[in-house]
Amino acid sequence: MNRTLACSVVGAAVVALDGTVLTVAQPALQRDLHAQVGQVQWTSTGYLVAVASLLVLAGRLGDRYGHRRVFAVGALGFAAASAGIAVAPGIRTVIALRVLQGVCGALLQPATLGMLRTAYPPDRLATPIAVRTAAIGLAATAGPLVGGALVSSYGWRAVFLLGVPPTLAIGALALASPGRTAPADGLAAEDRPLLPGPSSSPRPASGLAALDPFGALLLALTLGLLVQGLDAASRPGGAGGALLACGGAVAAGVAFARQERRVAHPLLPPALLRSAPVVAGLAALLAASAALSGALFVTTYFLQDVQGLDPLGCALRFLPLAVLMILGAPLCPPLQRRFGPRRTATAGAALLTLGVLLLSRLDATAGAVPVGAAAALIGAGFVTLMVTATSVVVHRAPAEHAGVAGGLQQTAMNVGPALGVATATLLLALVPDGGFVPAGGAALPALTLIAALALPAALALPARAVRRGTRPEPAAPGAEGQRCVRS
Repeated sequence: MNRTLACSVVGAAVVALDGTVLTVAQPALQRDLHAQVGQVQWTSTGYLVAVASLLVLAGRLGDRYGHRRVFAVGALGFAAASAGIAVAPGIRTVIALRVLQGVCGALLQPATLGMLRTAYPPDRLATPIAVRTAAIGLAATAGPLVGGALVSSYGWRAVFLLGVPPTLAIGALALASPGRTAPADGLAAEDRPLLPGPSSSPRPASGLAALDPFGALLLALTLGLLVQGLDAASRPGGAGGALLACGGAVAAGVAFARQERRVAHPLLPPALLRSAPVVAGLAALLAASAALSGALFVTTYFLQDVQGLDPLGCALRFLPLAVLMILGAPLCPPLQRRFGPRRTATAGAALLTLGVLLLSRLDATAGAVPVGAAAALIGAGFVTLMVTATSVVVHRAPAEHAGVAGGLQQTAMNVGPALGVATATLLLALVPDGGFVPAGGAALPALTLIAALALPAALALPARAVRRGTRPEPAAPGAEGQRCVRS
């Protein structure tokens, strides 16, 4: 289990670190490769579209072929793509390799949760998820500092070499580890999606039919167009492209829904979609990540453009958010055991909403104390809600669908920020009189409402935490005989 936890934590942290250090490296990359701004933007957009469009399929592959195998392929591919970017001769090569890096990141991310779900019994799952969340917070916090130091000393290429050694190490470790699981009944089994025996479901169809390739293509098209549309909406002059992409996403989504109703083995298993706790957890994560990213986007411009702070000064104002995310994650499992997921997540959603509300009341003369207080509330609320909702999504999903559940969780965490930033950008353009001053605009009040949407979702989570010795419950009729774990 220690190897599994190490792979999961390092894999999630490397992906989080990669995203934050790239932002610091982009100006130097543009100058060195003589690239246009739009081309540099695609080093981020191409990655996001690739990741968001493939997360659920990657989770399904993990359920079928083993999470460790998929994780190893993703980690080793991520390392190879990172090394390729570090020696890329031009911007087109960088963009192509960033897309490849996104594909490998999509393979890696759901597996970090799928491996935990299959290695730990439900009553012990909250703690490794909390450790994973703390590592993500630490990596995201350290990213700008580490990236800035590397770019200043060695150039932008060093940023991409940073992730090569750890991803190579965890890829090799995953391949060398014995794929063992510890299900709720305490019986060890291979890391396989379905297990033979009297208590398991019928083995799914073999070959491509079991993976629903056409459904996977339609879902990838839906999510890819949606992220592209949201990303275009957040850029000046991107309204036309955003409408076109979002319209295409809607059409592809309708086709995907029809496809899922027709096939015998849908990409999104009915047993998963019929689980109210899983759906509520995903909704809470979507709303919370949208509110967090949108609020940080607006407040960063406020602190730098209105108050004249440099990037370091701006980062210091947000330091309470990062500190509470790192320190608060280990406290979430005992809170869940003491008060239950519903009350714990509701408290987190309330703190998050209050923090964004406080940011929305800042005027041009706001000092460090009100900004820091709001950041602390947001950090404490977000980490509490994220750890709790993720725990519910992962352990309430049937074990044979742990990868798909992880893919959906990661999809919510990727689409949410794009939605939050697009909403903020649109409202800043529609209400220009307030500028970037929160109290004079409409962006942060709207993001407060988005944060508040996490409250009803949190109230729909289970009242009680998972208990030691609990056994799986039978699936609802028509759910293909799958079984969910009782909390």
